[in-house]
Amino acid sequence: MSAKDCGGHGHKRRKLIRRIFACILIFLFLVLVTILLIWAILRPSKPSFVLQDVTVYAFNASVPYYLTSNFQVTFSSRNPNDKIGIYYDRLEVYATYHYQQITLRSAIPPNYQGHKELNVWSPNVYGTAIPVAPYNFLSLCQDQSIGAVLLMIKMDGRVRFKVGTFITGKYHLYVRCPAYIQFGSRTAGIIVGENSVKYSMVVGCSVSL
Repeated sequence: MSAKDCGGHGHKRRKLIRRIFACILIFLFLVLVTILLIWAILRPSKPSFVLQDVTVYAFNASVPYYLTSNFQVTFSSRNPNDKIGIYYDRLEVYATYHYQQITLRSAIPPNYQGHKELNVWSPNVYGTAIPVAPYNFLSLCQDQSIGAVLLMIKMDGRVRFKVGTFITGKYHLYVRCPAYIQFGSRTAGIIVGENSVKYSMVVGCSVSL
């Protein structure tokens, strides 16, 4: 009689565990569906970036296959969402020429961007005696002699979105800003120092997540 009772209790216990597990799954499913519905209704948009200007302090490719450069880039970032905030957990800025990185990466401190908020950052990007591929170096010297060099200012980082009290996981942010710099004529920019020239850009950047 006692063995039969133990078997009955074990069956009830397993049935109760299955019910609890099923309730947990249903609860998690409902939470996920709610989050997805909120996300679909709010329709979050990725931030927009504009390269405003580039101040050139140094750009020296006189030594074969090495480049020394120093820029200050000013760009703005706007959050187009009226109900979603953006956490910039990491954002690194650097310059490339013909898909080759020619400066070190400069980090922008982590920050939060509120609804419809506009942030402006002016980091320095630089590199001392950075090796340049021979074919790129020859092309760079030719562009310099002509007086115009097309660089690509890139930003890579990690962002999170905040909806109310809910914060998403991290997304990889890619930003690409073309910077056409006319080195041959200082009249194309504003002289801000003995050997420094600021070039206005106001160029829209491509943004992908």
